[in-house]
Amino acid sequence: MDTDLYFVIGLIVAGFSIPPIFGALSEGRAPRAAAIAILIGGGLVALAVNERPGTYSISEIPDAFVRVVGRYIN
Repeated sequence: MDTDLYFVIGLIVAGFSIPPIFGALSEGRAPRAAAIAILIGGGLVALAVNERPGTYSISEIPDAFVRVVGRYIN
């Protein structure tokens, strides 16, 4: 599969798991499902970076999103 797709899906999964972490911590519960989602998202990002080292940086994130959306929408 495409490393850009791994990278973007990993960022989305990790990003969507941040609010449930805060919600669980504010209610005094353990954020189990959100922690698993962070691990999955981080694993996908790590896989993409490991497959193509030096390609992804902070400034490259919007370009990766555009490439993925352009490839799969078009």
